[in-house]
Amino acid sequence: MTNQKITLELLQKKKVAQEKIIMLTAADYPIARLADASGADIILVGDSLGMAVLGLPGTTSLTLEEMIHHTKAVVRAVRRALVITDLPFGSYQLGPQQALGSAIRLIKESGVQGVKLEGGRNQADVITALTGAGIPVIAHIGLLPQTATLGRTYQSQGKDAAGAQILLDAALAVEAAGAFALVLECVASRTAALITSKLKIPTIGIGSGPGCDGQVLVSNDLLGLTQGHTPKFVRQFADLSRQIEEAFTTFGSQVRQGEFPAPEHSFTASEEIEKLY
Repeated sequence: MTNQKITLELLQKKKVAQEKIIMLTAADYPIARLADASGADIILVGDSLGMAVLGLPGTTSLTLEEMIHHTKAVVRAVRRALVITDLPFGSYQLGPQQALGSAIRLIKESGVQGVKLEGGRNQADVITALTGAGIPVIAHIGLLPQTATLGRTYQSQGKDAAGAQILLDAALAVEAAGAFALVLECVASRTAALITSKLKIPTIGIGSGPGCDGQVLVSNDLLGLTQGHTPKFVRQFADLSRQIEEAFTTFGSQVRQGEFPAPEHSFTASEEIEKLY
């Protein structure tokens, strides 16, 4: 790992060189700082923070103001990685003008370097408008979490020839519109590999097999901080929930038993203080 600042050009070179791209999510300063120090190429302030951090039942109620708030903290922490923020549901669905207004607010108020949005061919005009204004865009096709709960189901995509063709057409459309990268979520592995081979821009997979140019997971999931069900494609690389709970329990126990704070955790005063007793 080097300290070289990640740029769009460098990401493109990684695809050509078949060097895997690493994306992690972050919603606060500590996690963003650690993700950046680990060598992540892209740090995404994902709208998954609605569930992972704010305890919301989904992503659709997350506001632009909340995304700006969390993005500010992440941007302050990052020195090397490219920081991208999700445009939340309702901030771009009305078309290019609304999307431009939302993206400009995010960039001006948080300092983020680009945005991500869900949708394929149906969002090509929005992507064109954003990139035409100089705003880097990551597109997102396959499973679309922002609308998966609106009468749709969380199912893998592109499992047959017809489904694969739809996704390939969508991928080519967002590439033509100017997206610099594409997230493939819950796309069948062979379909994701096919799309990756057909695109000039990098693909970032989540639940889409090893054939993508890079991979992303929600940090809370891979750290073992997520409560309840986790998707099939998630691997926990740590069990921080257990470790944190144990630390809190030990702290409480030592306070109750008078073991903490010990003398080495306390400050002394001069003997003159004794006169006040």
